[in-house]
Amino acid sequence: MHNDTEQEADDFRDRVATIAGNGKRNWIFAQKPKGKFYTARTIVSLFYLLLFFSLPFVRVDGDPFFLFNVLERRFIFFGVTFWPQDFFIFGIGMLVFIVFIVLFTVAFGRVFCGWACPQTVFMEMVFRRVEYWIEGDASRQRQLHNMPWNAEKIGKKTLKHVLFFSIAFLIANTFLAYVIGAEELFKMIREPLAMHLGTFSALLIFTAIFYAVYAWFREQVCLIVCPYGRLQGVMTDRNSILVAYDYLRGEPRRKFRKADTATKGDCIDCFQCVKVCPVAIDIRNGTQLECTNCTACIDACDFMMEKTGKPKGLIRYASENNIANGSKLRLNSRIIAYSAVLTLLIGILVTLLATRKDIDATVLRTPGMLFQERDNNRISNLYTIRLINKSHKAVSITLKLESAGEIELVGKPIRIAEASKAETAFFIILPKKALKGRKTTLDIGLYAGDKLLTTVSTAFVGPLSFKN
Repeated sequence: MHNDTEQEADDFRDRVATIAGNGKRNWIFAQKPKGKFYTARTIVSLFYLLLFFSLPFVRVDGDPFFLFNVLERRFIFFGVTFWPQDFFIFGIGMLVFIVFIVLFTVAFGRVFCGWACPQTVFMEMVFRRVEYWIEGDASRQRQLHNMPWNAEKIGKKTLKHVLFFSIAFLIANTFLAYVIGAEELFKMIREPLAMHLGTFSALLIFTAIFYAVYAWFREQVCLIVCPYGRLQGVMTDRNSILVAYDYLRGEPRRKFRKADTATKGDCIDCFQCVKVCPVAIDIRNGTQLECTNCTACIDACDFMMEKTGKPKGLIRYASENNIANGSKLRLNSRIIAYSAVLTLLIGILVTLLATRKDIDATVLRTPGMLFQERDNNRISNLYTIRLINKSHKAVSITLKLESAGEIELVGKPIRIAEASKAETAFFIILPKKALKGRKTTLDIGLYAGDKLLTTVSTAFVGPLSFKN
């Protein structure tokens, strides 16, 4: 009998709540949560959504605050322009983000999933709320789902999916603004559709993807697609903070009766924690792959504990060791190691950003040419300089040798527009007496007025034999 009970208790590991026994999709009708955590998540989500929908339209010195233009290989983060030459900085920044997520998971479990993941924010705080507004709470949604197709069902379903598609279209347009910039997006909207059929087709494809995710695929994204949920099993341990059920306090479960004086656990087996769960798991079975730590079960359980006169916190943020023996969160070797690596990477990233130059220059000797004899016992080499202006201001550049000799530009003076590139040719002319051999290393200073912006080195080629 004991083995049968244990088998029933572990039966939840053999199935997924979103898949029925016959293999078909088990549609989840989550009850609308309410409580302090849901209110806090709402505030965080509103701030998140405000940032998401407004950042493409925020400009710094005429340029977007954020831009991820893959087509032109131009990226702007926090008002700072990055070019392909700066990709290593972006790579280190991504490493910092990954290590931060790993460290956060080790210490605090899937807090990111429940509070800051775009999938959770849009699903729970946007699309699910539209669904509650049109179709009602879980019981009303279930009734609507099971009723025959009549005028009420057709009207509500049509309205819901029209709004879902409209929101998905808005999200797709916002993402497009992050890629091409808000001004370019508004320009495309004003111009005839025939001029931008390719862009509009891509926009509709992404709209369809977003719509399918939030109208149909929903919680399956976290369970099937997202790799982060899979990783949490190897990144968390008994000291990680998770949404957890206090089984020592809650067991054995019992149905609530006011006159019942028997000493049992605090869990009244009301299943409110299951009804509000957007992935339909029972948190009382322990940490599970599907759980995103959204805290809906905490609010539901706290409400029921308050109604029955029991202390709150039967389901709460806690670690396994915290529940088992009352121990507090401790710094273990993994947290210390990840923190050290994170601190090192942040230091490297800050150093690279602080030493990053607004003007990037590459000097190349013109291929196929050696040197030219000049009057007054002088020799010249022809070069090409390629410049990138990463700043938000146009810059006039003067080239100066940091040693004896002179520079002669081919063409007009160098002026680079903001956030753009320029290329020009120039001669370096040296007296023969300044040569130090077959090749002489020279430093070229790039000046904006009297201010030295950067210095580049190049090789000057002279004759095989020469006399000073």
